[in-house]
Amino acid sequence: MKLSTFKIGGIHPEENKLTAEVATQVAPLPTQAVFPLSQHIGAPAKPVVGKGDRVKVGTLLAEAGGFVSAPIYSSVSGTVVKIDTIVDATGYRKPAIFIKVEGDEWEEGIDRSDQLETLDAHPELTPEEIVERVKQAGITGMGGAGFPTHVKLCPPPTAKAECVIINAVECEPYITSDYRLMMEHADEIVVGLQLLMKAAKVERGYIGIEENKPKAIDLLAEKTSGLAGIEVVPLKMKYPQGGEKQLVDAVIGRQVPAPPAIPVNVGAIVQNVGTAFAVYQAVMKRKPLFERYTTVSGKELKNSANFLVRMGTPMSQLIDLCGGMPEGDNKVLAGGPMMGRALMTTEVPICKGTNAVTILSGKDAVRQEAQPCIRCAKCVSACPMGLEPYLLSKLSARQLYDRAEALDITSCISCGSCQFTCPSHRPLLDQIALGKAAVMNIIRARNAKK
Repeated sequence: MKLSTFKIGGIHPEENKLTAEVATQVAPLPTQAVFPLSQHIGAPAKPVVGKGDRVKVGTLLAEAGGFVSAPIYSSVSGTVVKIDTIVDATGYRKPAIFIKVEGDEWEEGIDRSDQLETLDAHPELTPEEIVERVKQAGITGMGGAGFPTHVKLCPPPTAKAECVIINAVECEPYITSDYRLMMEHADEIVVGLQLLMKAAKVERGYIGIEENKPKAIDLLAEKTSGLAGIEVVPLKMKYPQGGEKQLVDAVIGRQVPAPPAIPVNVGAIVQNVGTAFAVYQAVMKRKPLFERYTTVSGKELKNSANFLVRMGTPMSQLIDLCGGMPEGDNKVLAGGPMMGRALMTTEVPICKGTNAVTILSGKDAVRQEAQPCIRCAKCVSACPMGLEPYLLSKLSARQLYDRAEALDITSCISCGSCQFTCPSHRPLLDQIALGKAAVMNIIRARNAKK
């Protein structure tokens, strides 16, 4: 089996895929569901409900706040108790809609059957109709930053899409939600890819899967055999292969230039495997995005598991279903150990982009004390963007933002490879992230004056 991969940098952390063969279970409904209005890149959604309103599963709660935005739908039925703020995974307070759960009544028009709908059976679906249904369903990227999917399907006039690449890599340690989705809903994912290809008006589709998921590779290859223009691409195990730019390099051998360039500038539209499934449900089943597959895992957790969970469910409820928080020191992450965010509270709700809740215990939960840099350059070798993390970290710490910008700090994808490889345990990514944010603000202010 020929294996592809990206060319620059990369690491291979311990996989810890503890839940790979654990079948997905449906999480019970919460007693209260909370829906932050910022679950995507772009403008926050605007509430269209108020205190005292009755809602059903699939009721629109908040409409898109702009072109780069996405609506939010209720995952439960009940009564809106308030619109207030909640601490989300970023650690900041954000506006949110709070709903008291009362039963499980769904909006009419959502097809809840398991019957597979194929694209051939729906010739009436035009590219424009597919994009509109995706937009109305509130679908965003479900494996990363939460970019609204309909925006990706409408590239700027200066860029022409040539293919759709499904990101089924899941290279982060611990996380297996995408893998379980592939094993349990392969047919729907393939139809989702076909819908994305038709919406983007392209003839080529690829599904990139790492070699540590041989069952998924075989299953998707079987499901796509005989389908014109679709190919499953087996990939070497290397982190962060799930990054858009790294995946484009691995699958079609093209390098995406530095920002503001995006994958479509080299002909590729990249979508997560969970997004492809959500597109199928939105277009074929008229089902808005209000639930997702999520892994809850940790070495000391009694029963690590994969869940199909309604959005708005607090993470604490899922942790309790896995046997509760382990004794001793623990760090709870929204996401995986490489790119996940450490949480201030486990009452943070599951949102569109929550692919995992990871619990690190004992020594894994505590950072080692930083030591002086020994100039080993391991961080440079590991960086998949070809940057110099040791230098960008120093420039950021000293607020030398002009030099940091000149050295492409905005190209950092926050993968953490540099910090992972550093033998001195220096907080490279932390400092670079602060520097990148400052540089991005400077660039925005500069552009605003033009």
